[in-house]
Amino acid sequence: MWLLRMLLFALILFLIYTAVKYLLNSKRKLELAHEQKRYYFWDDQENVRKNFLITYKGVLFEGEKYLGTTDNAFDVVSIFIWPHNTSALKGMVREDFLFIERKITEAYPTAKIDWKSPVKEFMHKTASPGDEIKNHL
Repeated sequence: MWLLRMLLFALILFLIYTAVKYLLNSKRKLELAHEQKRYYFWDDQENVRKNFLITYKGVLFEGEKYLGTTDNAFDVVSIFIWPHNTSALKGMVREDFLFIERKITEAYPTAKIDWKSPVKEFMHKTASPGDEIKNHL
């Protein structure tokens, strides 16, 4: 009888552990934010080889990090970003991409951010004349 109680208790603990693990899973949070068209930044900052994912306004972006040297240490110095589905970009404006760049810069302040096509062409086409001067300073 006590063995049955112990097994039932262990089963309940296992179910609680599994439920908590599921609710706190960051990949699930990314998928939920993508469905709800909210912002979410999913990244393993300790692993430079692992790409990060960003969802914003229903568009999923992937970023590839490159390690290099700064004045003081080795750090992420270059990031390339691209959308998974270019047709989902419909309705996005320049400020949306600048918001994404700001969020990435918060995580990787020494990195130079480059967009891949078609966002790269869009950002260059919509850049104001003062932006080119700021980028070179």
